[in-house]
Amino acid sequence: MYFYRVMRFLIILWRIWFYLLSSVPLVLLFPLLALLLVLPNGYRPFFWIARNIWSRFVLLGMGFWVIKKSKTALDPNKSYLFVANHSSYIDIMLMFATAPNPFVFVGKKELVKIPFFGYLFKRVAIMVDRSNSKSRYHVYGRAGKVLEKGYSVCIFPEKEYLDETILLNSFKQGAFKIAIEHQLSICPMVFLDCKRKFPWYTTHGYPGVLRVDIHPPLPTAGLTGDDIPNLQQKAYDLIHTELQNDPQQKAVQAIDAWKKATKTA
Repeated sequence: MYFYRVMRFLIILWRIWFYLLSSVPLVLLFPLLALLLVLPNGYRPFFWIARNIWSRFVLLGMGFWVIKKSKTALDPNKSYLFVANHSSYIDIMLMFATAPNPFVFVGKKELVKIPFFGYLFKRVAIMVDRSNSKSRYHVYGRAGKVLEKGYSVCIFPEKEYLDETILLNSFKQGAFKIAIEHQLSICPMVFLDCKRKFPWYTTHGYPGVLRVDIHPPLPTAGLTGDDIPNLQQKAYDLIHTELQNDPQQKAVQAIDAWKKATKTA
């Protein structure tokens, strides 16, 4: 019992360390990042810093190293819609570090409340208020402006994602509406280890390898709104199957670990 309490305490300290690693570079680089965002083409160097400095600093500082497996070669001059399972705060850094093409996040409005990060996120991401139908509708127009500049779009499409007992929640339709409206191929990415190694709850997790699989895009050419449910299900089935059939079973183990922990709590 004593060993368990010590380990739990160390894990909590490790999780606090994550917030320090995430925030300190943002505070130090804030003047530069804010300046970049007032320039007409400032997002490209901003993205480079987020990918090559901030995200890698956080990942390595937390004791994570990334193994990326690309099952396809994406066109660097083409825009895509990146979708992935969302089971960890580390997913944002992992997406920056592994997505093949520069992208813009579609993110919930609540994130703007985070000091420093929220200020920057509001100016670089496509913000959406999920409770406001008008806000959700405006996402499509803002996505079009991002695509005109040659960027891709990234969305975590799960409806809810905080329940540690669910392997993969059902998907919202918004991402797939955007893909069909703009004829964007959908590139599914699978984060195989985050749910076990850095879950939402601060009493679990440990450092190590984070594996990311990048799958061949799902085409949308010629599809209409009637095809949204089928496209949505294809993306869901692909990611769910990969998590379920992972030889290391990390996401499945996360569910078992959390259920066991709640029984003994």
